[in-house]
Amino acid sequence: MELRLGDVQTTALIPLAVKANETIRKNARVKDRKAVEIIKALNIDTTPYDKFMSHEGVIARTIMLDRQLKEIIKKAPDTVIVNVGAGFDNRFERMDNGNIRWFDLDLPDSIAARRKAFPERERVTMIAGNALESDWCKTVQEALVGRKSKPVFVAEGLFMYLTLDQIRTFLEVLKNNFPDGGILIAEQNCKAMQKSEKHHDTVKNTNAHFMSGTDSG
Repeated sequence: MELRLGDVQTTALIPLAVKANETIRKNARVKDRKAVEIIKALNIDTTPYDKFMSHEGVIARTIMLDRQLKEIIKKAPDTVIVNVGAGFDNRFERMDNGNIRWFDLDLPDSIAARRKAFPERERVTMIAGNALESDWCKTVQEALVGRKSKPVFVAEGLFMYLTLDQIRTFLEVLKNNFPDGGILIAEQNCKAMQKSEKHHDTVKNTNAHFMSGTDSG
């Protein structure tokens, strides 16, 4: 599999490597067979992308976000979910109840790589677009027609690579295009992690930079 990703998109290899290596452990806390398959196809050394602190952080956030999303789906089985900055994430497979509608949104180079790794799946749509622009919203709006539940937006491993102004722009895109409201599940670094990014055990092995952090939601 030939892979071409931008600096920030390359960070998608971190959770991919972590989930692949976790899956093959004896007592795996997260199982993602697709991650194992992709890593084998890429034939890359996962060492730079899977260090202890990052490994535990990715596994913890995966468990937490999975748990939260499952609770939402349990209450609203017809939920429409947008995975913002999807990378190689395979959360749909863990969440699918046979009724949810799922969108994987990411920049064109990431979606091009994703299409090589993931087959077309029923109720799953890949969107090549910029989350900070409104072009992608119409496709999601159309999927909401006839469904009672409000849309859910998951932003895992994304906000720290955006400036606070960019995050504000993203929130405005959601507000302006989904006036009936919805749910946003997002992860963000603390300010200390942003300041000490050069010491981060895996991101330092990429050309990406933490652009923001917050000590308060």
